[in-house]
Amino acid sequence: MRSIRTLTLATLTALAFAPAAFAQDSSTDTASGKHFAVVGGVALLQPKNDPIEGIDKVDGGPAPTLSVSYYINDNWAVELWGAADKFDHRVRGSNGAKLGTVEQQPIALSGQYHFGQADNVFRPFVGVGYYESNFSNENLTSDAGHIGLETAKGAIGTVGVDMNINSTWFARADARYMHSRPELTVNGDGTGDKAKLDPWTVGFGIGARF
Repeated sequence: MRSIRTLTLATLTALAFAPAAFAQDSSTDTASGKHFAVVGGVALLQPKNDPIEGIDKVDGGPAPTLSVSYYINDNWAVELWGAADKFDHRVRGSNGAKLGTVEQQPIALSGQYHFGQADNVFRPFVGVGYYESNFSNENLTSDAGHIGLETAKGAIGTVGVDMNINSTWFARADARYMHSRPELTVNGDGTGDKAKLDPWTVGFGIGARF
């Protein structure tokens, strides 16, 4: 009799916890199949040295960045990335003297391929696309007058890696190269001379998938 009661109690206990167990299994989340991702972070943009005669260096600077991606599937995505604020650069002459400052704010649209499975801890990715970067607040002068920069346009390449924290949250590190050759203007008129800035960015951020 005691064994029957024990068996009955065990059966009732198992039945009582069964729905919870099945509910837990059915609610198991995964990164696979999620189509949207948003990443907020910060990036350091550094143009190359000697971009044009008379300018030795354009100092790099940090700015907050934001990206929104649409995942066609677990591996292919389209990303809209840009600076949420302007990168501020100091311009130095061949003797190291400060010539002035300029700001820029890039935005880019890229196609990306993410390697591996969606739930892998580390997921490297590569991308290529098109960008534009608007220059503003040019505080640059010469004997000929005020110097400005036209909007830079061209190709952008991206390499990076995501580290999954869970099925929703992840950390990201990336590097981007922009083919940047904006034309210099003097008093608003084109000169035909182009500054070979070709900057790299190195960025870190936190993202979420939906």
